Amino acid sequence: MPNSIAEIKELLNNRIGQQVVVKVQAGRKRVKTLHGTLSKTYPAIFIVHLDGDGDDLQRVSYTYADLLTHNVSLAFE
Repeated sequence: MPNSIAEIKELLNNRIGQQVVVKVQAGRKRVKTLHGTLSKTYPAIFIVHLDGDGDDLQRVSYTYADLLTHNVSLAFE
């Protein structure tokens, strides 16, 4: 991932609509993996619509700072 929030925003703006795998630090030594589509970007956050996997969550949002601090990681398919 890029090294600044501006670079992260630009990268994600160019990837809207693509499939993505999101890995989130869910606590001590726990990582949650989600699959979905990058749907929208806003000035401070981005939104991922999740694939139907039976959970009640249909979409999640994260800040660009989450990517910068490695609390969240994205991998495009």
